Amino acid sequence: MLDLKFVRENPEIVKQNIRNKFQEEKLPLVDEVIELDAKRRKTQQEADNLRASRKKISKQIGALMAQGKKEEAEEVKQQVTRNAERLAELEALETEIGEKVTAIMMRIPNIIDPSVPIGKDDSENVEIQRYGEPLVPDFEIPYHTDIMEKLNGIDLESARKVAGNGFYYLMGDIARLHSAVIAYARDFMIDRGFTYCVPPFMIRSNVVTGVMSFAEMDAMMYKIEGEDLYLIGTSEHSMIGKFIDTVLQEDTLPRTMTSYSPCFRKEKGAHGIEERGVYRIHQFEKQEMIVVCKPEESPMWFDKLWQNTVDLFRSMDIPVRTLECCSGDLADLKVKSIDVEAWSPRQQKYFEVGSCSNLGDAQARRLKIRVVGEGGKYFAHTLNNTVVAPPRMLIAFLENNLNEDGSVRIPEVLRPYMGGKSVIVAD
Repeated sequence: MLDLKFVRENPEIVKQNIRNKFQEEKLPLVDEVIELDAKRRKTQQEADNLRASRKKISKQIGALMAQGKKEEAEEVKQQVTRNAERLAELEALETEIGEKVTAIMMRIPNIIDPSVPIGKDDSENVEIQRYGEPLVPDFEIPYHTDIMEKLNGIDLESARKVAGNGFYYLMGDIARLHSAVIAYARDFMIDRGFTYCVPPFMIRSNVVTGVMSFAEMDAMMYKIEGEDLYLIGTSEHSMIGKFIDTVLQEDTLPRTMTSYSPCFRKEKGAHGIEERGVYRIHQFEKQEMIVVCKPEESPMWFDKLWQNTVDLFRSMDIPVRTLECCSGDLADLKVKSIDVEAWSPRQQKYFEVGSCSNLGDAQARRLKIRVVGEGGKYFAHTLNNTVVAPPRMLIAFLENNLNEDGSVRIPEVLRPYMGGKSVIVAD
């Protein structure tokens, strides 16, 4: 959420940013919120004047009574009553206008970084760099669930009976591999100085609206019926929410944390959930990283975060590339975002396995995460990035480590988490 003063003083900058994000339908919101803000400030001024006059009028009534001027005192008392009634009206109007202003401000997108390429959707994202050689073996790579099934590692049919499409049972060594990747990613981030955390897997609505846009919320979140609770779509939500309504000492920054959680997503608008695959699903597990830092340090941390994901995948011999997300592909709260994509030998193309985002002070402003230092109080900057998210990551892992005989090689870094196994073979 932007600073209202910034919107008031820079309406054309805000409007051009909206155009750059190809959200022209939101352009009228800028003038609307500025008009409402002017009305609110005028209302507030009148209310402040009435509050200021109360003490003065009270003294006036006392003086008139002391002089025996009861009729004049009664007239002034009537004025006090009228003022009180008017003040009540103004306070109600202030609240009403304030709610409208907040609702509009939460729909106006954050100002994107000048380095972000202008584009309408993800088809216009820009490749930055490739890491590792994207190889295609001289044997056919089966579909990822076929690989898992041959290794007795997945049961989709039973999952459909139990929960429907978009769910799965992972079995045996594939389930163990899933857990090994999560454990390795946890230790990888701890070794890089991040504090490990297991957060709440449900959050209240004020945290939801603090960390994401309404459009994202509608498309992603599962609501717990009868309670003010939502299942998290990613642990970043509850991790950033940990700092709600806090004032952090500047010398305690940055706060760097890595978290494990299950994640739950409706995947609304995904054109149905693929029955056989585990690329887009309703439930998965994830290792995440978040940073809360000073504004001037967020660009540096942004580069560190996506590099962590690149380094993790390369340590498992998986080729990856980084993509700069264009303006139209950025969610409303994001200032800048880079996707990490892994190589798929079967499809002979890259696909997304993680996303790194700098949200500037947007989440901090909504959640009231402030920092106090020598220069006074200011809003923190927040960032997040996927460390690894099986089972999507498993697709890349299995395809890039598959042997011609159907067995799967285990990279050296994962072997301690797999009981020393160097290969997975069918029973």
